[in-house]
Amino acid sequence: MSLREELAAFAATLPSRIPAERRAVMERATQSLTASGIVERAAKVGDRAPDFALPDPTGRIVALTDLLAKGPVVVMFYRGGWCPFCNMQLRAYQRCLPEFADLGAAPVAISPQTPDHSLSSAEKNALTFPVLSDAGGDVSARFGLRFELPAELQGIYTAFGNDLPRINGEAGWHLPVPATYVIAADGRIVLAEVDPDYRMRPGPEAVIAALQDLKRLPSAA
Repeated sequence: MSLREELAAFAATLPSRIPAERRAVMERATQSLTASGIVERAAKVGDRAPDFALPDPTGRIVALTDLLAKGPVVVMFYRGGWCPFCNMQLRAYQRCLPEFADLGAAPVAISPQTPDHSLSSAEKNALTFPVLSDAGGDVSARFGLRFELPAELQGIYTAFGNDLPRINGEAGWHLPVPATYVIAADGRIVLAEVDPDYRMRPGPEAVIAALQDLKRLPSAA
């Protein structure tokens, strides 16, 4: 089953999992985020990727510049380990690590979770690539992805047990729009997939195709 099929299959179960009134609030929030123009403001193809240096669950600092010194980087901004759609994407990309390695690329995943919660995400999904903590969402903000959940959605998330201030270790209710970037070794963004609909994620095949295109360029590292 492809990632797209897996995501669609799980999304089809939501009506049996979530009451209609809550789903309506969630849908309105997604539509409002889409209408806000956040996708247009987010980092896009041709931009130079904002630099970052973030901790992994052990406290080791992982810097984009260090990763780029070795080749292209695949950056995934995900909401958190509490999000099943995020976990599906993380697992799908983990399965494609051999293909990424063959193309000289290193994947990293970034969420606003504390390092302890990032560790839980890595262990739950058996991830072997870096899972980084963007406390306060400063890096997601530099990529143009950070937004605040509306108050009515905050209540629903709390009812689901997703207490974001606790999970993320900050007072606010901020998240990144789910986004996947391929960044060339020179820092240029060559693929940007940004979607306010949390149920939608690019399959690893799109990333692999971008990396293959990049490798064919005479100047590719």
